[in-house]
Amino acid sequence: MTTTINICHPHLFSWAESLWYLNRGFDDCIYKISGNTVRRAFDVEGEKILTEISCTDGTLMINWLTGKPSDRTEAYISSFVGVWFDLDTDLTPFYKLLAGHPAVADMTASYHGLRLVAMPDLFETLSWAIIGQQINLTFAYKLKRRLVEQYGSTLTFEGQTYHIFPKPGALKNASVVDLRELQLSGSKASYLVNIAESFADNRLSREILLALPDFPPRQKYLTDIKGIGIWTANYVLMKNLGERACIPYGDAGLLNALVARNIIADKRDKAGLDAFFELFKGWEAYMVFYLWRSLA
Repeated sequence: MTTTINICHPHLFSWAESLWYLNRGFDDCIYKISGNTVRRAFDVEGEKILTEISCTDGTLMINWLTGKPSDRTEAYISSFVGVWFDLDTDLTPFYKLLAGHPAVADMTASYHGLRLVAMPDLFETLSWAIIGQQINLTFAYKLKRRLVEQYGSTLTFEGQTYHIFPKPGALKNASVVDLRELQLSGSKASYLVNIAESFADNRLSREILLALPDFPPRQKYLTDIKGIGIWTANYVLMKNLGERACIPYGDAGLLNALVARNIIADKRDKAGLDAFFELFKGWEAYMVFYLWRSLA
């Protein structure tokens, strides 16, 4: 028998937009979309469980498909889902800013209720950011699948296999040679091993970043680690910690969207980019996310 917990979602929330983002046609191996639901497997300190998340009548529902989790695991997954879909943010101030600027005012209706879909596991976020550096998304998802299938764990339910992203301990002893066989570059392979070692040795965690006072020291903490540059740090802080001040400068999609909307003259127009984002102080990351959405 399945067990369900309910989470009331906030005003200005669109499950359809969330599912659209998760189901953009790329081969993500960490979750499965079917109709109005998304399934994702978790491994919480050795306790594996499969969840199915759906939404109806203003409520997100988490169904446990493989038994009832412990209180610890239930609390972890409930918190994870809240972060995944950014349920604690009041979008009203952002929508007021959008409505006041003609170049993006249409977004309040076009993407009504879209929330910044996060990656709540910091190791997964960092690994994904490193994997995806300077390659197209289709190939990045192929590399991610190879990494997950080689080093992650699985859970089987009703004949289907559900993958769980590798833990740092599974990658810290991986050889660069083995990772290169997955078609990762030598530098990316080295960075992934270094990041995994940082987690395994308790030199890096989401809790460590959250304990720092604000955005600048968190960014510096990350960029002091080999393999993490400014773009990667900003992307990770945006997608994992929900840092609103993050702008992934140089991101091709962001620049394409700004040019398409005549917000900047060309992709080298940093002054125009900075001037635009000044209008959305405190909501920069959300503006980036909506601009990415506008490329569809």
